[in-house]
Amino acid sequence: MNETETVPMLSAVITSYKDGQAILPMHARLTAVFATLGVDYEIIFVNDGSPDNTDLVRQELAASDPRVLAIEHSRNFGSQSAFVSGMQLATGDAVILLDGDLQDPPELISAFYSKWREGYDVVYGRRERREGLPVLAFFAKIFYRVFRRISEIPMPLDAGDFSLMDRRIVNAMLALPETDQFLRGLRAWVGFTQTGVDYLRPQRAFGHSTHSFLKNFWWAKKGIFSFTTIPVEALGYLAASLTGLSFVVLTYQLVSHVLHPETPLGISAIVSTVAFFGSLNLLAVALIGEYLIKIVEETKKRPRFIRKSIRQGHTQLSAAEDIEIFQRKRAQKAASRIKSTTGEASARDP
Repeated sequence: MNETETVPMLSAVITSYKDGQAILPMHARLTAVFATLGVDYEIIFVNDGSPDNTDLVRQELAASDPRVLAIEHSRNFGSQSAFVSGMQLATGDAVILLDGDLQDPPELISAFYSKWREGYDVVYGRRERREGLPVLAFFAKIFYRVFRRISEIPMPLDAGDFSLMDRRIVNAMLALPETDQFLRGLRAWVGFTQTGVDYLRPQRAFGHSTHSFLKNFWWAKKGIFSFTTIPVEALGYLAASLTGLSFVVLTYQLVSHVLHPETPLGISAIVSTVAFFGSLNLLAVALIGEYLIKIVEETKKRPRFIRKSIRQGHTQLSAAEDIEIFQRKRAQKAASRIKSTTGEASARDP
């Protein structure tokens, strides 16, 4: 780095839900990594309506470390909304997303940073292996491969939200008008140059996982219905094929009855056929209903989250007007750091 280059600034955004015990270790490991990299940095903790002592720990940490920004939501809005909340207030040249349970190892940021300096706009963690129940790891592998095959755009395999994104990517994602967001999919959708870094995903350091089997199934469904229309299209092909098959069977039944009138009609075959097509109709309604639900959610235009308070140092903002002013100031600060692609100097090495 020559004398005319500025020191890059990194913003770490950590979502916290029932992660009170992990906050201090997360902060210590992050500060150690950033000190090793020799960068400017800020750490943004987002308490997404956690019922434990998460907010108390964050407030004490913010009071002792001026680089820490503590955000509290009015209730639990989900990790995707929590990440967006932190991204909106991040001012760095690049933004790093981490889950607050320490399953995203902060030490991997060094590898992310190296790839970013090489010129990649997005560097994501690729879960080569994961600790925990083998059955969950197996189904996760299956999901990412099916998702990649049926998605309208190429999706990275075994990649969650854990990533480093250049400011251009962050601004592009924040500009998207969608309410129901699947960030790892939108990250791939915006494009630019992306690469992955393999790592072992450890088990949750404290407490129990907040993701049940049904919650993971909901995540899979959210991703699929956000980035592909294959379910409805496949249903249409299936319906057309079965309609043709039904016509052939009906023709056979009529011809058989004319040629062999003494042969009794099969009641069980009729019942099975009616049940099959009735189930197919229900499946069709369910799949169409999933897309209608997404349409309804988008048309509501409700805010993705509501911030209850923001704390930095010994200052705490609780009034909606003060929070809005603070956000505008942060957005202006972030805009001043943006390096355009039309000749301005880049924060990365050439």
